[in-house]
Amino acid sequence: MYKKFLTLLAAGAMGALMPSAAMADYPEKDIRVIVPWGAGGGTDGIVRKLTLIAEKNIGASMYVENIEGGISATGVSQVMNARPDGYTIGALTYDSVVTVPWQGLLPSYKMDKLKLIARVTSEPDAIIVGSDTPYETIDDLIAAAKEAPGTVKIGIQNIGSRLHLAILQLQDETGAEFKIIAYPGGAAPQKEAILNDEVDVVATSLGDFAPLLESGDVRGILEFSETTNPTFNTVPTAKEAGLDLRMGSFIVFAAPAGTPDEAVEALEHAYKEALESDEFQTWVASVGVTPDWLGTDEVTQWAEETSKALFNQMDMLVEEGVIKR
Repeated sequence: MYKKFLTLLAAGAMGALMPSAAMADYPEKDIRVIVPWGAGGGTDGIVRKLTLIAEKNIGASMYVENIEGGISATGVSQVMNARPDGYTIGALTYDSVVTVPWQGLLPSYKMDKLKLIARVTSEPDAIIVGSDTPYETIDDLIAAAKEAPGTVKIGIQNIGSRLHLAILQLQDETGAEFKIIAYPGGAAPQKEAILNDEVDVVATSLGDFAPLLESGDVRGILEFSETTNPTFNTVPTAKEAGLDLRMGSFIVFAAPAGTPDEAVEALEHAYKEALESDEFQTWVASVGVTPDWLGTDEVTQWAEETSKALFNQMDMLVEEGVIKR
């Protein structure tokens, strides 16, 4: 019996060590990186660029897959339900962390099903107008929206999203009234809408529209930030315009909850090296996005505090009848 007990004890110890031993050679196969938005948007571009560099650091192929739908919930749900082995991760944005949980769009969508790896960027939202519109400044736009309420068409990405909240707050602060039109699926549909003159204005980030800003097809007239954008430094900030509104998104990488620490650490290290590389820093300086690193030990608390503050803000707007849950 004693020998049997020792045998069982040894087997148990070996079983406990097997996950770590198995992860010693991580990664041994391709890593899937889910972007829960359509191809061609700002999030997609940033994730693809970072991942292309990160795969050189981690020593395995990393392929990006776009899975649209549900204001990012469809793609993020696939991450939540994936095998927690380090071979499926995803990119979260504001809507993934705030809008979807607050609206309760999917009962099975719970943030505790994820292990956050790192935040890699912060990106203020902005007001962008077509180059053929008469709006040279935010004051021009606000004046037009006051003079003819509900006629100036502004494209957002989703009803109830961060950008919707930003425009509602802009209306509240300035007394303007826009005709708000939703284009689900990220920045790509917004680009088509403004180029086809379906809308006069869009609310999104300058980084999302970097190619069109550089080509002169559109121009930025305001960024909801405190500091001047290092790339598009001619775009005034909300602070400079005397507005209180501040709003923006971010990109956070996450894995399914239960993913081994060894895999999370390897992914964190690979993306941190990618973010700090000369290649990425040179590239990102041209697209209007701010690298803003928070590692595994810090990003979860930051996400919880951010979502809690915004949940409270949106609950107040519901009580005031400004938005509906």
